[in-house]
Amino acid sequence: MQGSAPPNDRRRGRRLPRTVTAVAATAALLPVFGTAHAAEPAQDGAAGSLQQAFSAAAQQYQVPQSVLLGVSYLESRWDTHPGMPSVSGGYGPMHLTDARTALAQFPQQGLGDGGDDGRGDASRPLITKATAEAPDVAALPATLTTLDRAASLTGMSADSLRGDAAVNVQGGAALLADTQKSLGEPLSSDPADWYAAVSRYSGASDEQTAASFADDVFDVIKQGQARTTDTGDQVRLAADPSLAPASGQATRMGLPKANDAGTECPPGLGCEWVPAPYQSLGTDPGDYGNYDKANRPADQKIDTIVIHDTEGYWDTAMQLVQDPSYLAWHYTVRSSDGHVAQHVQTKDVGWHAGNWYTNAKSIGIEHEGFLVDPGTWYTEAMYRSSARLVRYLAGKYGIPLNRQHILGHDNVPGPTASYISGMHTDPGPYWDWAHYMELLGAPVHATAGPWGGIVTIDPDFESNQPLYTGCVTAGDTCPAYGSEAVRLYTAPSTDAPLVKDIGLHGATGASTTGVNDVGARASTGQQYAVADRQGDWTAIWYLGQEAWFYNPENHPTAVNAVGAVITPKAGLASVPVYGRAYPEASAYPSDVPVQGIYAMPYTIAAGQRYVVGNVVPGEYYYAVTYDTSTSHKVVRGKQLYYEIQLGHRVEYVRADDVTLLPSTTRAAK
Repeated sequence: MQGSAPPNDRRRGRRLPRTVTAVAATAALLPVFGTAHAAEPAQDGAAGSLQQAFSAAAQQYQVPQSVLLGVSYLESRWDTHPGMPSVSGGYGPMHLTDARTALAQFPQQGLGDGGDDGRGDASRPLITKATAEAPDVAALPATLTTLDRAASLTGMSADSLRGDAAVNVQGGAALLADTQKSLGEPLSSDPADWYAAVSRYSGASDEQTAASFADDVFDVIKQGQARTTDTGDQVRLAADPSLAPASGQATRMGLPKANDAGTECPPGLGCEWVPAPYQSLGTDPGDYGNYDKANRPADQKIDTIVIHDTEGYWDTAMQLVQDPSYLAWHYTVRSSDGHVAQHVQTKDVGWHAGNWYTNAKSIGIEHEGFLVDPGTWYTEAMYRSSARLVRYLAGKYGIPLNRQHILGHDNVPGPTASYISGMHTDPGPYWDWAHYMELLGAPVHATAGPWGGIVTIDPDFESNQPLYTGCVTAGDTCPAYGSEAVRLYTAPSTDAPLVKDIGLHGATGASTTGVNDVGARASTGQQYAVADRQGDWTAIWYLGQEAWFYNPENHPTAVNAVGAVITPKAGLASVPVYGRAYPEASAYPSDVPVQGIYAMPYTIAAGQRYVVGNVVPGEYYYAVTYDTSTSHKVVRGKQLYYEIQLGHRVEYVRADDVTLLPSTTRAAK
């Protein structure tokens, strides 16, 4: 039986090419929330229409076509997102900003991270008291209103600049040419002469970020790019490997230097120090904020990086992370240009993941954005800047670049069963994990032939468009948009019920298509042991059950892989799983309270298999007072745990309960 195919592939056909290039950063804009009026998409193939628009605009405004294409790639990867603004109020391939329109049409939502316990440690409950001011829409800076300037320069209407890709490209070309002239530079046919204008186009407020943006644009030009856009246009930028941009022009822009003293960022990335306060809030020694002092990696290994989105705009995140009564994470990445702010030294423990064990072992990176709205999109500059930062941190701390070490906040387990329903779900199904992993230099690819025993989830982001609900109103259908996730069923048919998540919905509750419901969802890069195959369908072991997803040979949504898996030891009917890897009771000294080892509601039955991502000793970081000398201690036990991909979130099993084996080992009949 092949079962019925899911109606989620709105643009089936050949797999769209994915590209890899260098990474960058730049300045500040406010994000927006929502979906705008859609323009007519280009017909399939009418192809070349966007390429022709770049050629015509370059000729009309005397901008080298490679410069125009390079800037657009760094903003949008040439996608048009017809009529939809980015999270920083930019429209179209050239990311022309019109924050007033975006904010007026689509009101902001509040910041999502912080209304609950970001520490994830019941030994010291967190009460957040922080508030943040909304942006002053009447006093937006010029960097948030570049579309107005483009309209003045071209004579085109604001509506057409927002919704017509060709007109949008004209507007971007006009801005670049006008900027070049304002800098006293000629409208040269040599791309190398446009370094300062490209830097200015970023809208960066500091020299390092502007230069980082320009460096990345020129790297794109040197390497070349080619891809099929979200509207089916084929766009190509020929490589120019000998290009040597006039990077010395950057000093002529008159931008201040960012305060990067003390930051831990890769060279050349626009990065500033915006410190979170470690501060006592009263006479109670446990009343302090907004992170914990530590000495990592000397005392504790850093083995995980957690990717978040802010569910709010940059200015709000900056206000809240500097409030001692709120939460603190390590870094924030700005949407408009990829500019990075560091708030907490990586040696210290941020309060960001909702699981204290994960916090103690991880670095948290927030990204300006909104998970529930597919109408808003992340810029390429942000993806690249973030990936560059993560590559640097992973290299510094020896963190593997895979999806059991580079987690979304939505992959972090609840520390105990009572936390599961309140765990966060960002960055959500619209974060392009495939592209992000490519930028990290760790693209998803097959590592096995027909039988490796494991699959790595890998749908095509653009054409994979499962139905989601609840983006704005509960139950309402979200706009169709590319997604990194596949949906999981109890049988090989879309008519079958979705698999259950008893921790999230209880024994009798059902998983849903809700955009925040991760109970029946597998994401790009996640790996699962194969349980069965039938025709175009593949079954994986997931939350203690077989879970089926549509995986046709001519348009696969997963690739075969090999690796290590665990299965319950012979003679055991099932084994428990845990949301944190805490030590055995005998490991605790007398002055540190013993932390309970509580099983989650999930179990692994005999014969089931789950992919292993890490092996760790039981460990607990005791930090409950402001005075680090009285309570800050690392307790490490002898009990070993395996981190496994149990469902959408990772979990832990005790090594004593399971057998570790290669995934290629066939299960006993």
